[in-house]
Amino acid sequence: MRKGTFRVGALVAGIAAATLALAGCSSSGSQSDASGGKVTLTFQSLAYQDTTVAATKQIVDSWNTANPTIQVKLQQGSWDNVHDQLVTQFQGGTAPDIIHDESADIMGFAQQGYLADLSGALSADTKKAVSSDIWKSVTTGDGKIVAAPTLLQSYVVFANKKAFSDAGVAVPTGKTLSWQDFQDLSTKLTANGNFGTGWGMKSPTATVMNLALGFGGTFFDNKDGTSTIHVGDDELQVPKRINEMAYTDKSLDPVSLTQSGSDVLPGFFGGKYAMYVGGNYVAQQITESAPSGFDWVVLPPLAGSKGAEQAANPQTMSVSAQSKHIPEAAKFIDYFMKADNQAKLAEGDWLIPASTAARDQVAKDTSGKNGWSVILKSGDELTAAPFQSATGYPQWKDQYATPALQKYLANSISLDDLKKQLTDGWSSVG
Repeated sequence: MRKGTFRVGALVAGIAAATLALAGCSSSGSQSDASGGKVTLTFQSLAYQDTTVAATKQIVDSWNTANPTIQVKLQQGSWDNVHDQLVTQFQGGTAPDIIHDESADIMGFAQQGYLADLSGALSADTKKAVSSDIWKSVTTGDGKIVAAPTLLQSYVVFANKKAFSDAGVAVPTGKTLSWQDFQDLSTKLTANGNFGTGWGMKSPTATVMNLALGFGGTFFDNKDGTSTIHVGDDELQVPKRINEMAYTDKSLDPVSLTQSGSDVLPGFFGGKYAMYVGGNYVAQQITESAPSGFDWVVLPPLAGSKGAEQAANPQTMSVSAQSKHIPEAAKFIDYFMKADNQAKLAEGDWLIPASTAARDQVAKDTSGKNGWSVILKSGDELTAAPFQSATGYPQWKDQYATPALQKYLANSISLDDLKKQLTDGWSSVG
């Protein structure tokens, strides 16, 4: 869902050495007023879009009004450096009580004892509102729930309806869109110097790992606390097909593969690309930035040989194990997880609520327009993926997988070279 930067080498040793000391003498952002019994909890939020920042503030303000003895104080964090910031905070005993992050990033902290076990602290209503598949993404191997999953992302195909019409190509409908049909569409829509597809893959690993599940590509096998890597045909299907589209079919602009998603959007708006692939949250940028009259639609979810399954890597709400007020923090998370609150946040970020009731609320609020019906439906295929539980995944992702995939998508190494670099990189991490 965002950039993870977990580094396990020297960091693990430092965290492991510090864990026992912190457990005995930690402090946190929470404060207690001994005379009045008032508790103040710190909540580090990573919301950054204006709509979501406003929704988060509204939720906190309404909680504070209704709970005068348990007050929540917002502090702003950033997706760009949240991992390194949390490392510093945990080691210094200054971590916020309530932590906003994502499941792929928090599991390393959980394994080192920095996150509270919320298994018995969250309400039954919160637990039953989210599917068991998504709860798995925030549950450790020994059964501890270390976060509440909030919002989810899926990768979808956006289409410029005018480009389809001009090319005489029908906009596909149905439950899913096969990769082969997607590739054929891209070829049909490539003409007159324009490409069928633009795809910002400057940071390709998360996209590849998520979409690989549609082909049964899992990459990792986790047993008894040990993660082993397997890079076979299923795991390589997504990068192979993207490479074919760019360099064999020449229907995907290879330049776009070196750019960020936001860099590619102007080409989508200007007609250079008939289709644009990105996270569903891009819909918010389209509604805000597209030129007047731009007519767009979200196509059915991409499906591989095993279906349209993607990884559930939800944004999360955790409680620091160092907090002096874990039960109070869990109560706030229960409130934060209420359907109407999650719906506000989801609509601000164009993300999928983990809660079924919140999804229903978003469907009602939006009437399914502007791609919402497809975006919400894609949430049905999200499930916990093995890479989320692989200790060292963030380091492997940043130091080995991303550079290797970038080189392959630039057509500068072979598929066999990619396989070797991904496999050897994991051996280096281990």
